[in-house]
Amino acid sequence: MRIAILGAGLAGLAAARRLAGASLSPVLFDKGRAAGGRLATRRAGAFAFDHGAQYLTPADPAFAAALREAGAEPWAATGGLVGVPGMSALPRALAAGFALRAGRQATALDRTGEGWRVSHADARAGGAAQQDGPFDAVLCTFPAPQAAGLLATPAPGLAARAAAVRFRACWTLMAAFPSRLPLPDTLEQPSDAIGWAARDSAKPGRDAAAECWVVQAGPGWTAENLDVPADAARGLLLAELSRLAGPLPEPLHAEAHRWRFAAAEAPLGQGCLWDASLRLGLAGDWCLGDRAESAWTSGTAAAEALLGTLAHA
Repeated sequence: MRIAILGAGLAGLAAARRLAGASLSPVLFDKGRAAGGRLATRRAGAFAFDHGAQYLTPADPAFAAALREAGAEPWAATGGLVGVPGMSALPRALAAGFALRAGRQATALDRTGEGWRVSHADARAGGAAQQDGPFDAVLCTFPAPQAAGLLATPAPGLAARAAAVRFRACWTLMAAFPSRLPLPDTLEQPSDAIGWAARDSAKPGRDAAAECWVVQAGPGWTAENLDVPADAARGLLLAELSRLAGPLPEPLHAEAHRWRFAAAEAPLGQGCLWDASLRLGLAGDWCLGDRAESAWTSGTAAAEALLGTLAHA
């Protein structure tokens, strides 16, 4: 059996681990340089910022065990777990041993008599697409709008279900300063504009001598400023941080990143979407909620649905 998993974030990795536990060997495709999704760490010279998920608070014992296996450590300021030396270390560890086609953007899915074929292109340089396959089944763990676009032709029913899920975006500021800001290590909803701010360099395994901050804008503020240029968003969020900390020293580094599909406004309300006749499934945090663990649970559910179909074939 050849199984393709599109997306190597937590949902894709959870599905891969469950399938591997059933003696299957999935192949993962991801447009990033490595596994991760929103468990992301941005490096800029001497500085590093966890600009996606800030920490994880696992409720499922199996998820907690997987995170410990991946080297997660507790962050006392939140009571959650973080990757060391960055959040991206967790998915990289979880992906170890799997066939991963990194830096490949899935562009099309085609179903033939032999099975599914995945067309994919270089995510950074563009160029002509290549094809992999045939695959006996495909699990797509993209954000719902992206999944809907990919599946519009081969699976219009699933595409329509995914297209109905609406997302909210999030502007995120990453800034490093030459001196310590007079703020606590974490601030949750300190203003109308800022939903979360944290001294990222205070996490375990980071360079404590650096003064690195991650500021995540609130959903309302992001919606109002969704289409401003990144440089403008950076300036606006620095000004908002200054309202909390007082005059800021000149940043050593500052940039803004927009997560267009940060969280589902109204999750689907079920573990995954699965079409047994097509052997095609969709999974992601948007199926169940807006927490990282929702992605893990959804990916596991999609793998279970596939295994159930195979057991009755």
